Amino acid sequence: MLDGIGLLATGSAEYGDGSPLGEIADAALVADDGRVAWVGPRQQAPAADTRVDAGGRCVLPGFVDSHSHLVFAGDRSAEFDARMAGRPYEAGGIRTTVAATRAASDEELAANLTRLVAEMRRQGTTTVEIKSGYGLTVRDEARALALAKQHTDETTFLGAHVVPAEYAGDMPGYVELVTGEMLDACVPHARWIDVFCERAAFDADAARTILTAGMARGLQARIHANQLGPGLGVQLAGELGAASADHCTYLSDADVDVLASSETVATLLPGVEFSTRSPYPDARRLLDSGVTVALATDCNPGSCFTSSMPFCIALAVREMRMTPAEAVWSATVGGATALRRTDVGRLIPGAPADLVVLDAPSYVHLAYRPGVPLVAQAWQAGRPASTPRLR
Repeated sequence: MLDGIGLLATGSAEYGDGSPLGEIADAALVADDGRVAWVGPRQQAPAADTRVDAGGRCVLPGFVDSHSHLVFAGDRSAEFDARMAGRPYEAGGIRTTVAATRAASDEELAANLTRLVAEMRRQGTTTVEIKSGYGLTVRDEARALALAKQHTDETTFLGAHVVPAEYAGDMPGYVELVTGEMLDACVPHARWIDVFCERAAFDADAARTILTAGMARGLQARIHANQLGPGLGVQLAGELGAASADHCTYLSDADVDVLASSETVATLLPGVEFSTRSPYPDARRLLDSGVTVALATDCNPGSCFTSSMPFCIALAVREMRMTPAEAVWSATVGGATALRRTDVGRLIPGAPADLVVLDAPSYVHLAYRPGVPLVAQAWQAGRPASTPRLR
């Protein structure tokens, strides 16, 4: 039993005060065989074999980071430095990481990946999605996904990140590779397929071809959409029933209508805007229109090298007009919804006991005290996490 919880956010309106976060004050949580068995006021808690005192701290579901790019080599701090000096962000820097990743050994990629996953866990992430996309050859995309699958089941084939240099001027030829031999090699290691649908990468027709090919092979669709400017990415997400449209910075009224009337989640990545000095998405507009919103880090070496969900929560509150409760919901339940998962992102009976203990009395402190390491512990399956695998 985890007892003495000052505030427990269950992530379900069916519990506690009936709010979307299902808050219970002066609470307890009982776990059995790695799963939540009971939640409620501590005075009503059933007997348990062991008791851990939370000391009045706040307990949340483990964060669900539904968008990350962790399999890579190299460093792009010079690119960041140039942006801070005034150079605008462009997607072309991806090719720098592609070159470094192709040159790296499996052992080097695995070591960097393990380090980043452990870094995420220390900041409260218990479920993570990991994309390929920095290999862009059959061999390199397949090995990236095989490495990612050692850490999570939420692996995404992103062979359509950009057109690599060797296919410059031949997008049809590269699309043929992505939808043919590369897809064949990557399907065994992936659950999802993704496309960077932007003016600097793949247009809507190419994106449709790639996503449709992946879906025909049993992969589910998600899409990078409307990050660098207005485009057709969100419309395509609605057309194909994609689980998530990610970035959503430049949206028309029609785009918002598509998101509000579909099951496609708008995954917002405020660390990108922080790192590129780009406009932030208007989360308030989306939420007020009834769109399901997720928050994720987009951890990658170029446009956003943060692995911290607490940092993204603070940015969402300060820069995107979300309330602290909305931001925490989007970083837990919203992220799970973007992965079409109902078993994570909530602390309710039957769910895995994946949780975060904050060194604070309330989740509001995640935005109230930005930059302070408030995650005292991340628990997975009912015990403090110690292994490098996330869900």
